[in-house]
Amino acid sequence: MKKIIAILCLLSLVSCADAKVRQYTLQVVNEYPHDSKAYTQGLFFHDGTFYESTGQWGESSMRIVDLKTGKVQRKLDFDRKYFGEGSVILGDKLYCLTWTSKVVFVYDAKTLKYTKSYSYPREGWGLTTDGKSLIASDGSSRIYFLDEDLKLQRSIGVKLNGRSIKYLNELEWIDGRIWANVYTTDTILIINPSDGNVEGVIDCSGLLPSKLKTPDTDVLNGIAVDADGKIYLTGKNWPRLYEIKLVEKK
Repeated sequence: MKKIIAILCLLSLVSCADAKVRQYTLQVVNEYPHDSKAYTQGLFFHDGTFYESTGQWGESSMRIVDLKTGKVQRKLDFDRKYFGEGSVILGDKLYCLTWTSKVVFVYDAKTLKYTKSYSYPREGWGLTTDGKSLIASDGSSRIYFLDEDLKLQRSIGVKLNGRSIKYLNELEWIDGRIWANVYTTDTILIINPSDGNVEGVIDCSGLLPSKLKTPDTDVLNGIAVDADGKIYLTGKNWPRLYEIKLVEKK
């Protein structure tokens, strides 16, 4: 019920957003196959390689995926007791969050060999980087900036028209801004990393056609940008990955 109320509040805030908050819809540029059994949690490119982390108890993994075919080229399976979440590479380290275990796994970015793990003081949800810090969400309205040893540098509260927005999930750093999807909705927020204010709202409704949905199809979750600035979206157990462009509402 709390999530439903939060979604309704978000929709009401979006509908009355002032002129400073830009409103966008999507244009699909290309679509690619995506593993419909992948419960997508993290999605990103690094040095031309496409990475995806997936969740669910007993099914969580870290993957290297071929973009054009959707085939998994390499896969690391987590122990059944861990529910995988967001992931990203910073420097020479690959970081993988877990949901409620309060553990972060670290791998060598080149070899994918396990190097260490850190205890973590909050739930793991989304993870990205600006190239200097790790940037994490925990399902609340806050976003956390961490150093490479996961020590807190600072945090911001995310607000749309002055009101806090909860359930921030998958994150991506795009053109100096944080993109965050709001869990259980078809909305992505474009957030100023300095003050947490929402500068743009992206309506992703209808991205996955109804004809492609099955009983296993879950919510939008998965934002990635490649070195050329192309942006990709998918969802949990979606059969498609989409390259998209923003279309600003007039």
